[in-house]
Amino acid sequence: MITPGLTPAGPADVARHYDELDGFYRALWGEHLHHGLFEHRGEDPAVATERLVDRVADLGEIGAGTEVCDVGCGYGATARKLAVERGARVRGLTLSAAQVKVARARTPDTLPPGASLELLQGDWLRNDFPDGSFDTIVAIECLTHMPDQAAFFAEATRTLRPGGRLVVCAWLTGDDPGRAARRWLLEPICREGELPGMGSVAETRELISRAGLELLAFQDWSGAVRRTWTVCARRVASALATDPAARRLLRDPAVRSRGFARSVFRIWLAYRVGAMRYGLFVARRPVAGSGR
Repeated sequence: MITPGLTPAGPADVARHYDELDGFYRALWGEHLHHGLFEHRGEDPAVATERLVDRVADLGEIGAGTEVCDVGCGYGATARKLAVERGARVRGLTLSAAQVKVARARTPDTLPPGASLELLQGDWLRNDFPDGSFDTIVAIECLTHMPDQAAFFAEATRTLRPGGRLVVCAWLTGDDPGRAARRWLLEPICREGELPGMGSVAETRELISRAGLELLAFQDWSGAVRRTWTVCARRVASALATDPAARRLLRDPAVRSRGFARSVFRIWLAYRVGAMRYGLFVARRPVAGSGR
């Protein structure tokens, strides 16, 4: 597990990070605060980000009436898509006050019959959802923000119904990133992004198993998502060149999270040298006595 090398970030640090960089993130990423899954050269990033959500929904078997929790829901774009397009009953959870305010403002006036959408500010590791609340839990790129990843999976096991599915899209380290990559790429990425820890594929598999979940599938999407960071690097460079407000934000010493702009370029490089990977895990809470 790669750690920041300093006191790990807690929930309040993560919330502050997203609150401070609210406008920056929306300009950089758009509605979805996650990678795109690119399949074609020159593809529109918006199409790629929607595709990633569709794949997650398919693997999570999300349809009409499915009880879903979107952990780390950001601005609610994934949660809205699942409610509007799939007819699911979705609860989204984010630490950020700025994010939940935007997410609620974008809630549709009407939803398909049987669907629902509730967007909440809260900490997944201290949630008050009853046992067995959900058919499906999705967590797109929030695992590395968890100060206790074992507890993240334990809560998934507790709140899933027997037979329910967990779909996690995770930032991961390479199997052996090397000393230089750790020092100059991965540890600074964790510090600048308020990431308490970034694990490997093997470490994440072990956490899933220890939580009592059955791993159904792992897919390495590194090659399909890494173009996201080419897009982001260009947008950051453009913002710094043309937008005085962006320059002021990233120079303001009162903005503790301003260093994340550097991480955009670190992550771009980390993917290209194999120091970072991107993986999708699909797991299931077993059904007692069924062997499944």
